Amino acid sequence: MYDFTPLVQAIQNYLSAHFSPGVATAIEWTLVILIYLAFYAVLGLVLVYVERRICAFFQLRLGPNRVGWQGTFQTVADAIKLLLKEPVTVNKADKLLFNLAPFIISLAALMVLSVLPFARGLQAFDINIGLLFIIAISSIGVVGILLAGWSSNNKYALIGAMRSGAQIVSYELSVGLSLITMVLLTGTLQLSGIIESQANGWWIFKGHFPAIAAFFLYITASIAEINRGPFDLPEAESELTAGFHTEYSGLKFAFFFLAEFVNMFTVAAIAATVFFGGWMPFHIGDWEAFNRIMDFIPPIIWFFIKVAAIIFLMMWFKWTFPRLRIDQLLHLEWKYLMPLNLMNLILMAILVYLGWHF
Repeated sequence: MYDFTPLVQAIQNYLSAHFSPGVATAIEWTLVILIYLAFYAVLGLVLVYVERRICAFFQLRLGPNRVGWQGTFQTVADAIKLLLKEPVTVNKADKLLFNLAPFIISLAALMVLSVLPFARGLQAFDINIGLLFIIAISSIGVVGILLAGWSSNNKYALIGAMRSGAQIVSYELSVGLSLITMVLLTGTLQLSGIIESQANGWWIFKGHFPAIAAFFLYITASIAEINRGPFDLPEAESELTAGFHTEYSGLKFAFFFLAEFVNMFTVAAIAATVFFGGWMPFHIGDWEAFNRIMDFIPPIIWFFIKVAAIIFLMMWFKWTFPRLRIDQLLHLEWKYLMPLNLMNLILMAILVYLGWHF
């Protein structure tokens, strides 16, 4: 009913009919790039505003409420300020790596966005190793963080980068294991295939306890991997000023700031896709009338509702718990999350082998 495949095919046919194959392909790539860049920018602005309002709600404050209606233009004003600020480079910094680091982080975030299915047919790349691609590309971001900390010639930035490297390398193991646990259920790494396998029910319900455990392990490890509170040790203001991006200003700082919020969206989108059916509507058994009503809601709306709910959970997590120490952070991964993930993976393998899932 809400299939975007005919629309995409019609655009491709129009371009193929009016341009040579090479030019048509170039135009298609340009359109895709422009759409994703616009989405990247708007997404960052929206999530910054939402986080400020949610933070204020939890702390019994008003939050931004002066610039625009209910402070909706506050993040726009901040973006303009960052665009107009002079980009300062430290004298003894490695200028090439210093300028390259923010682009590496932004590029990794954009590449992960490219394989996320927003609705049927609304996906830039539908590759058969989509989940593996996400795990691999998301690990590139740590390279940008390490370069930023080392090239800044600042001890606080270097300490923040070293913390981030240890943290990301540690927690991406738990993220990968929790997703592999669900791959045992789905039988495929292709994101569209994972969604189609949930046509008769979301895996969070069909996978019994191991699927629920994998979801919470994934969310906890992912929050740590993207340096969100209470795992934001690489940016601990009370200890490291601003961490690995201490020496950045203007547009370069905006790239770091934006990438953090886009990564949060990506984490929520992967969770919505793997555990909650992606753009699949919510169905209940043989309740045909209820299921038909759910089918009238466009899939892209379903996708963003699920992502928004998971993002709210992540923000709730941040503004509820105090920041951990670095030793507590690493102990949590290696002594608790990793063993739990391994046990959950074995349990899921037994469940799938015996066919005890729905």
